[in-house]
Amino acid sequence: MIRVLIAEDMHILREALVQLLSLEDDIEIVAQPAAGTEIVDAAVKHRPDVAVIDIDLPGMDGVTAAAELQTRFPACEILFLTALTRPGQLRRAFDRHVAGLLPKDIAPAELAAAIRTVAAGGRVISPALAVAALEAGPSPLTQRETEVLRLSATGAQPVEIAERLFLTYGTVRNYLTSAVVKLDARNRVDAIRIATESGWI
Repeated sequence: MIRVLIAEDMHILREALVQLLSLEDDIEIVAQPAAGTEIVDAAVKHRPDVAVIDIDLPGMDGVTAAAELQTRFPACEILFLTALTRPGQLRRAFDRHVAGLLPKDIAPAELAAAIRTVAAGGRVISPALAVAALEAGPSPLTQRETEVLRLSATGAQPVEIAERLFLTYGTVRNYLTSAVVKLDARNRVDAIRIATESGWI
């Protein structure tokens, strides 16, 4: 049996995936987290062979959760499903070197076949998504600039961001300024808009 974790925040879609995949004789759904923050704990507890992860999840996006999962439970293969067209987000997913990257409108039989391929050590990458990811180019932001801008997007003020990341207030302001310059934005709000639309935060 192939043990599978399904991470999807839309309840009706998650239930549909679980029911359809449960019809397969060789696939067992062992966990169904609805948020990115739940993925690693669920994987460590249930030890799936394959994690099918939606890229766009609440709490922690699927790409960030997958990076943590690869560190904490590397035996689990990762297959991303996405309806996103944001090139930057696709690029982040592609750069994780996961076993699978497929569109959400894939047929159930194709998804089941992809899970089997991934579980056997193969890779299943949608050519269209791969091209879109590669055309996007990498984010111009450093990891710290991305973290600071992501927190700023939640409404956190520089002093609060500094406390959370154990940085000085001046350092946070410098990261925000460099992000604005690199993204050729008018101000911080514009930088957040550009980075969000590009899928970089």
